Amino acid sequence: MSGSAAHIEGFEAPIHRALVEPILLGGAPRTVAIVNGTVAAALGLGLQQWIAGLVVWALGHSIAVVAAKRDPEFGPVLARHLRQRGHLSC
Repeated sequence: MSGSAAHIEGFEAPIHRALVEPILLGGAPRTVAIVNGTVAAALGLGLQQWIAGLVVWALGHSIAVVAAKRDPEFGPVLARHLRQRGHLSC
């Protein structure tokens, strides 16, 4: 028996896909989509800048969808990058 090909009876459990896939809203990560929608709604409703709110929402959501296609966990990675920006600089 080789390392990864060996299956020990009784030590296998099926894992549903929903447990390992990220939660997306319209193709964007859930938290990013909620923050983007809130900012766009505040701009559109609060400041009564309807067109600017729609543009912010469409542009922000499109960028989030493109980033999520490359890496669905780009939010935490971006936050960590911004927090540790100069940590590894020469």
